[in-house]
Amino acid sequence: MQSTRKKYEIDMTEGALLPKILLFSIPLMISSVLQLLFNAADIVVVGQFSGDEALGANCVAAIGSTGSVINMLLSVFMGLSVGVNVLAARYFAAKQDKEMSETVHTTVALALIGGVIIAVIGFVASRPILELMGSPAEVIDLSTTYMRIYFVGMPVTLLYNFGAAILRATGDTRRPLYYLMNAGVINVILNLIFVVGFKMNVAGVAFATILAQCVSAALILKALMTTEENYKLYINKISINMDKAKRIIRVGLPAGLQGTIFSFSNVLIQSSINEFGATAMAGSAAGANLEGFVYMAMNSIYQACVSFTSQNVGANKPDRIGKVLANCLAIVSVVGLVMGNIFYLFGAQLVGVYTAEPATIQYGVQRMAIICTLYFLCGAMDVICGSLRGMGYSTVPMIVSIIGACGLRIVWILTVFRIYHSLTVLYISYPVTWFITASAHLISYFIIKKKVISKMGTGKAEVA
Repeated sequence: MQSTRKKYEIDMTEGALLPKILLFSIPLMISSVLQLLFNAADIVVVGQFSGDEALGANCVAAIGSTGSVINMLLSVFMGLSVGVNVLAARYFAAKQDKEMSETVHTTVALALIGGVIIAVIGFVASRPILELMGSPAEVIDLSTTYMRIYFVGMPVTLLYNFGAAILRATGDTRRPLYYLMNAGVINVILNLIFVVGFKMNVAGVAFATILAQCVSAALILKALMTTEENYKLYINKISINMDKAKRIIRVGLPAGLQGTIFSFSNVLIQSSINEFGATAMAGSAAGANLEGFVYMAMNSIYQACVSFTSQNVGANKPDRIGKVLANCLAIVSVVGLVMGNIFYLFGAQLVGVYTAEPATIQYGVQRMAIICTLYFLCGAMDVICGSLRGMGYSTVPMIVSIIGACGLRIVWILTVFRIYHSLTVLYISYPVTWFITASAHLISYFIIKKKVISKMGTGKAEVA
């Protein structure tokens, strides 16, 4: 029988990088897009089948406007999956079986504990946060219902994402794709049953998403429990190894905090969008959802950069670190430019999938004209950040991102946007801050790479 390793894993430390990065990234790209389709299916179904156009538009606005809040509360824990990926890839490449096993069992324990914590916080804090954001009266009840149900499913959401991070660390991006394909089909079917059959609108799509995520999480756990490799999961060994937890947190917490602060700046932007009314909210939500497909495609290259860099550090192959970044930057730029501009060119038709209301479509295209066409800058920014994290440095890119992207974005909202009060000016803050932050990350990369290579020469490279 062909071994699991031979079937699914990728040797990131030998051979040509470009084909292996593509082999790693394409399944991850497809699976990331499928994961985003959970939310897209929610919006499309409630927008088209909730009854009259006004209710449908309010449901679209309700679900779309919750994304920044959900991401803000979830980011710290999701950031830990980056730490899991870096640590597991390092031990896997170095063939340190005991350390790899301890990392796996600590990861599952952290996912369960973190899932319960975020479920409680999200359930309690949903309505107060929406009120602080100035969510309109016709939307806030629907948004609260969706968020509370969604957060109840956080334990299985984290189990899937943390488990998938372990598989990605070994080069396996195909099985997570297969599992999400199954879950995606279930999600769409349940959306239609709950919304069309039982008239449950936002509550129905939230329940459908949770149940679909249960399926993908169960399949990931089965994969970990049935493998014969050094990342095999034993239920009776699930516990927190403090050394491994600290190492995961050392890389993952800065990544998570960065994501939270990014999301906070996006919450401020969402609050600013709310000032223009429910129609603008719905259009922006549809546009943002479409942008998400481009972002998730680019994010797969970021994750490839993290895994490939970390494995090559673990295998003591310093000459491949720069080559990994160069290949990933080239790929992410092509993906961002091609997908972003195609999405913009067909913006009206794509936004029309979410809603038939002309004004809403116009608002969606207005957003895509600025963000989609320049989205490759965001991809480049993330890939350079991924290289830094793959080398074990997570605090530096966090600080750079907080100052460069988040801080400047907030300053933009409080100054330029207040002077030139329009949605176009608000959206311009994105590409401006992407470019500045990417430039700062690149300077950090050259400084840190020199330090890491020096440590690798003495055999002391470690998660910093």
